[in-house]
Formats: sequence, structure tokens, C-alpha cells
Amino acid sequence: MIKSVSRSLKLKTATPSIPTVQAVSQPGERLILFALWLLVFSASSQIMIISPMLPQIGAQLKIPEAWQGTLVSSYALMVGVCALVTGPISDKFGRRRVLLAGTGLMTLALALHAAAASYAALLLMRALAGAAGGVLSGAAVSYVGDYFPYERRGWANGLIMSSTAMGQILGVPLGTLLAGRYGFRAPFLLFALTMGATFLLIWRFVPQPKVRRSTGRLTIRVAFKSYVELLRRPATLAAAATYALMFLSIALYVIYLPTWLTIEHKASPAQIASLFLVGGIANAMTGPAAGKLSDRLGRKALILSSCGGLIVLMLSTTFLVRAFWVAYPLFFLLMMFVAARMSPLQALLSALVEDEQRGKLLSLAISVGQLGFAAGGALAGIAYTRHGYVSNTMAAAVAVFLMALLVWRYLPEPNLVGRLSAPHIAPDG
Repeated sequence: MIKSVSRSLKLKTATPSIPTVQAVSQPGERLILFALWLLVFSASSQIMIISPMLPQIGAQLKIPEAWQGTLVSSYALMVGVCALVTGPISDKFGRRRVLLAGTGLMTLALALHAAAASYAALLLMRALAGAAGGVLSGAAVSYVGDYFPYERRGWANGLIMSSTAMGQILGVPLGTLLAGRYGFRAPFLLFALTMGATFLLIWRFVPQPKVRRSTGRLTIRVAFKSYVELLRRPATLAAAATYALMFLSIALYVIYLPTWLTIEHKASPAQIASLFLVGGIANAMTGPAAGKLSDRLGRKALILSSCGGLIVLMLSTTFLVRAFWVAYPLFFLLMMFVAARMSPLQALLSALVEDEQRGKLLSLAISVGQLGFAAGGALAGIAYTRHGYVSNTMAAAVAVFLMALLVWRYLPEPNLVGRLSAPHIAPDG
């Protein structure tokens, strides 16, 4: 009987085991969380501020309208490439060094935006910022996986990712006001200051967790083979595909939502801005709570429930929104479901591989996610112009359904009964 109970408590998947140690809070944990929160806030705000400023940037630098989108695509391309390159580096040399390099590079890139006097110069600065974003994206999420025990990663990820919503609520409106008064370069200087503060916080208060590091040679060939090996495993292949589908669905649904509301319901720019403000509030409210709830109830249950809610809301959008005011509660609920699946998914992915491969997996997922978003943007335009916005909502719902199917079928969730763990801090951290 005792043996039977013992067997039932073991991890029944291929997920690596989690070391059993005493669960205690480490000194400075709040400062670590704040440093990562400020990092994500600064990085996400400087991305989101581009879209509302594109007309102003085009006018000031005399950029043709057809070329303005390349300022966004150049950033996304560099994020995808550099995330793949940085993953193996962070596995070998540690997240702290990579976080310092990424925040330093991002601070420099954003500060250099002040000197961008032409389209070519600004395009180069956006590409440099994208390179820094690629360095940071996988390392920040991987650090949470290294430092926090699995049963607290949902809470930590939710708290940190709430900064994205705060960027939508505070960073973008403030940056827009600064751009209107001082020109498009002013918001980038603001976020250069906040990213510089992040660099100092990481240097002073963020230690290097003591986890297993990759010990093999670090070459392009070795890194390529390691990614191929990850993609040969059903769980990690599904993880990458899940990220791609998640961002694909967001792009399909969101990109042409303002256009549809403007044409069908005569929504003003101020109304569209207020709609996204409401969505940001929903994201900020839900993210930390969802992460903490997933620590108690499990990741997969919350992810699947959120996907179900998204499917219903997406499919019913064009039927429910008969007047613009209906879009407020619908978008609020939709962004709640979006936030409710993000932090649990990141926590789940952080436990799929060993410590020395976590950076590669999360960098791969983020890189593929960027490709999914880019593909969603292209498909959204084709669907909208040919079949109307209802086709966007249907395609987005299909992508969410496929994501849920992959999570349910291929992503294992560890059994955490009796497995509490705490971070180890390296002596030289």
C-alpha cells in the first residue's frame, strides 16, 4: 500500500524532476521582481509606442507610408534571430550576465534614437533595439525558471508580465504626450532612462541562481544541433508550436479590430485608445492573480479554460458588438483570458527541460512566437480585405483551439506533491 501511494506521487511524465529543498524566501526577492518588472515594462513600452507614432515619425523624417511598417518588422526580425543566438549563451554563462548585456545594449540603442535624423538611421536603431530585445526576452523568463521553485513560477511570471499591461496603461499614453510636445525621439529617451535604471538594479540586486549550466562547446553547429534536438521531442516541439499559435491568434484578432470598429461603429481615435486602456487594466488585474492561481490548481487547467473563453468571445465578437460600448466589456473579458494563459504557460514551459536547456527552449519559443505574430499580421490583412472582420475572428478562434489541443495532448505538467524547492544562489552571484 505504501509503495503504491509512493508511486502515485512520482512525476509520471518525461519532465525533469525538481530538487526537493526547503521552500524559503530569499533576501531581496522583491527587488529581483521589481528589476524584472521594470525590464519588461521598458521593453514592451518602447515597442508599443511605435504604432501610434508612425504618422508623426513619417512626417518628421519624410518616410513614405509604405515603408513605415518596416520600422516594426526590423525590430521583430532581430528579436527572433537574437533570441535564438542568446539562448545557448545564457545556458552556458548564466542569465545574470545576459540580462546585464541586454539591458546595457537596450539602454544604448534607445538613447541613440535621439540621433536618428533619417529613415535609414532610425531603421538601424530599431534593429539594434530588436537585437537587445532578443537578448532579453528569453533570459528574463528563464531567470524566473532558475530562481523560483516551480510551484511559485506562475505567481512570479504573472507579477512580472503585468508590467506589459502597465506599459499599455501608463507607458504608451505618457510616451504619446511626450512625442506630441517634444517630438518622436522623446519617448525613446524616457524608456532609455528606465532601462538604464533596470541595468543598475540587476547589477546591484539580481544574483546568479546556482543551477546546472551547459558544459559543452559553444559553437554555431552545436547550438543548431541543440535546437534540432529540442524540436525532435514531442513536448518541446509542441511548446514552440503553442507559442506560435498564441501570437498568431492575437495578431489575427487584434490588428484589424480598431479598423473594423472605426468603419462599422464610427469609433474615434480617442475611443479606440480608451478601449485598449480598458484591455490593459484587465491584463494588469488578471496576470498576477492567474499566475498565483495556477500555482495552486495547475497550469494546464487554467490555460485550457482561458482558451475556451477566448474561442467563445472571438467567435461572438461581430454578433455581439452592435454598438461601440459593447466592445468595452467584451474586450475587457478577452484580455482577461489572454493574461490568464500567458503566465501559466511560461511557468509550464520552464519545467519541460533541464536547467542547462531552459534558455534555449524559451528563446526558441519566443523566436517562433515572433514569426507567428508576423504571419498573423500578414494573414489578418488578407482575411479582412477579402472576407471581412468575421473571417479574422474565426481564424483567430481556430488558432486558439489548435493551441489548446497541443497543450492538452503534448505538454506534461509535473506532479508537485511533496516537491518544494527554493533557489540556490551562486557564491559569485
